[in-house]
Amino acid sequence: MHTHTIDTSTPVISADAYDTTAFYANADAIATVTNATAPDAVALPSADAATVQLLAAAREAGRRAVPAPLAETALVARPLLRRAGLPVPDGPLSYALAPELTIRYAHPAASPVGSAGCLGEDDTLLVTGTLRRVPWARAATAIVVLAAAPSGPVLFTLTPGQTVLTPGANLAEEPRDDLHLAALEIPAAHVRRVAPDLLDEARLRAALARSALIAGAAERCVDLTVAHTTARTQFGRPLRHFQAVKQEEARLIEETALVRTAVQAAAAPLDTGGPATHIAVAAAKTQASASAAEIARIAHQLHGAIGITQLNPLHLFTTRLWSWRDEDGDETYWARRLARPLTPTTLWPTLTTTP
Repeated sequence: MHTHTIDTSTPVISADAYDTTAFYANADAIATVTNATAPDAVALPSADAATVQLLAAAREAGRRAVPAPLAETALVARPLLRRAGLPVPDGPLSYALAPELTIRYAHPAASPVGSAGCLGEDDTLLVTGTLRRVPWARAATAIVVLAAAPSGPVLFTLTPGQTVLTPGANLAEEPRDDLHLAALEIPAAHVRRVAPDLLDEARLRAALARSALIAGAAERCVDLTVAHTTARTQFGRPLRHFQAVKQEEARLIEETALVRTAVQAAAAPLDTGGPATHIAVAAAKTQASASAAEIARIAHQLHGAIGITQLNPLHLFTTRLWSWRDEDGDETYWARRLARPLTPTTLWPTLTTTP
């Protein structure tokens, strides 16, 4: 088995040291957590770091096609656990937003109204249902789940070993596993009742994490494409000297810059909260998903036939762009969420006010 490491004692992320070709050649390979630090490791910000630092780390993970749930851990799972007051486990984490789960209390309290299990003597839960396409579930130390209990929204944690796992993958062969729960008992110590706004924050964090990954993969597409058009010659001169190629490269760089700027603009609003958070994150994911297809198209067009082969590293990034574009809401979903709260009266102030 090929293993790919995240150091959790420093902590660092081993990035360029990953042998991604070997990783994808072995269907059993997964990311694992060790204490081995690669010489060229990239520092992972601490759990209480500002969002701008977490986004930079996630973008770098996307740029290097790191086969591990870095963005899911740093930008989604850890902050949600801290907000809920639960301890943050070591190692890689993942998340699931699962309103469709069937939840009742394991120790029912006597109540004159409602069915058995709608109230509990404590917060121990019995959970039944399926968590669909959980990112990196098989490699995660714990899964952070947000769901609706009879008393309202709850956040709880479970481990993949407590469930029946059906392996799955996205187009880039990143794990997207289904976890089946059959009356699984979640101890009260692993459960927290949360406010509805934490559910909204979870959706926003997941979307922004995916946007940061898209930004990083887009940057790598630019690097690979410029290197290819510089080295490849046709009719006695490099490809990038042709006007048509220059125009497409400019378009590629422009789309990448739009994504990067939109992601960076969402960092401060996410830290401070408020209505601006929704606008900034919705705009970032809308832009990232909309640009992903165009970035992949241009990169493959300028690479020519070699760009679609397994021998060329471009596919490691374009398949991720195509996958991440749809995950955690595509551009249509987020464009609608972006536009829904706006009115003719609030549109201009929203566009011209600094968050």
